[in-house]
Formats: sequence, structure tokens, C-alpha cells
Amino acid sequence: MPDPHPTSLMLKTRLRKRGIYLLPNLFTTAALFAGFYAIVQAMNGNFEYSSIAIFVAMVLDGLDGRVARLTHTQSEFGAEYDSLSDMVSFGVAPALIVYEWALKDMGNWGWIAAFIYCACAALRLARFNASTEIIDKRFFQGLPSPAAAALIAGLVWITLHFQVPAEDIKWLVWTVTLFAGLTMVSNLPYYSGKEINLRKRVPFFVILLLGLFFFVLIPSNPPVVLFGLFVSYTLSGYFIKLWRLSKFKKPDNTLNS
Repeated sequence: MPDPHPTSLMLKTRLRKRGIYLLPNLFTTAALFAGFYAIVQAMNGNFEYSSIAIFVAMVLDGLDGRVARLTHTQSEFGAEYDSLSDMVSFGVAPALIVYEWALKDMGNWGWIAAFIYCACAALRLARFNASTEIIDKRFFQGLPSPAAAALIAGLVWITLHFQVPAEDIKWLVWTVTLFAGLTMVSNLPYYSGKEINLRKRVPFFVILLLGLFFFVLIPSNPPVVLFGLFVSYTLSGYFIKLWRLSKFKKPDNTLNS
């Protein structure tokens, strides 16, 4: 029997899509808390805890979207909430951490670099939200803000791990902070991994490699492995761009034989 009130049904469907789903937003809230915790610990001088909290926020941020897609609980609220959480965890938190850790004693140079990073994170997130047409979903445009935050947090963590005084490398930290910020707002392509389907079958060696990475390499020396991983990922955009330019470069046929 047909619904006597189709308009009412359409209204209920629209409200359901705009509703607040508990499960994915719990992950987003946890990521937001990790970013807030990182800021608090940086204010107290516990920079190692701050760095670890950024990585925790990055993991949680990666889970909320996948949980929403797997459970079919995507919503406009969830997308906006995730973006605001990202701004705190991967924009404000890394900028404050690196400023308190190494840039504070550099005067205007220090806070300018931290602000540029924070502003670039905001611009990167705004551009991502405004991108209605994506040509190739396999790649991001510009360095994703979680990866940029992981690069900054990894630098702090590995420096503390090897007991290198921050004042001895403050200009290196300043350069990396600017580099991470400007790379976020660049047009460089970065692999997104969005076409990976967790429900598909994969060869055994893939499971083996993932197990070795997550259960052997990372636990063996987390700051070194994670920092090396995100340095490689950050540089990958430049290599992909150069490879594309060389691939599509036309040969010079102006000379006649």
C-alpha cells in the first residue's frame, strides 16, 4: 500500500541524513580531546606526551570517516564537526606545540612561523570542504593536515628521543614548520588511499607486511619509524609531481632531420 503522505516521508529522510549519529561522532570527539590534551601538555612542558597525542588524534580521525561509511551514518553534521576537530588537532595544536617547544625564544620570527602553519591548515581544510568536484579521488590536493601535524609532532618526538636541545636546531624547526604549512596549501598530489576496500580479499603477503609494520617496526622505535614514514609521505608529493611533469613533457621536434 503506498504511503498516503509522501511529503512526510521525504521530510523524515532528510532529517535522518542531517541527524547526529553517535558512533562516528564519538571517534571525532576522541580526536578532538587528543588535540586538546596535546595543547594542555605543551603548556605544561610535556612535549613528548603532546607529540604522542597528535598521532593518537590522527588515528582516531582516520577511523571516524571509515566507521561512518561502513555503518552508513554519514551526515552533514559529522562532516562539519570533523573539520572543526581537525582544525584544533592538526592546525592549532601543532602550531602551539612547536612554538612552545622551539620557536618561543625566536621573537617575531617564531610566532610568525607558527601562525603561518596554523593559517595554512585552516586554508587547507576550507579548500577541502569547498571542493565539490574532485578529478581523481586517489589523490589529495596538497599535504593533508593530519600528515603535516604528524611531521611536526614527529620532529618534536624524535628530537626529544635523541636528547637534542631545541635551541640548537631552532632554525631547522622554523624551516620545517614553514615547509609543512606551505605544502598543505600547495597543488601537489598526495596519495589518499580512499580506493582501499577493507572488505576485499588481499594476498597473504600484504597481511604479513602490515603485521610487520604495525607490530614489529613501529614498536621497535616509534619516533624514528613514524617520523621517517611522514617525511617520506611529505616528500612523495614532490616526487609524484616531478614524475608527472617528466611523463607529460613533450619532446622537442623543432629541428628537422
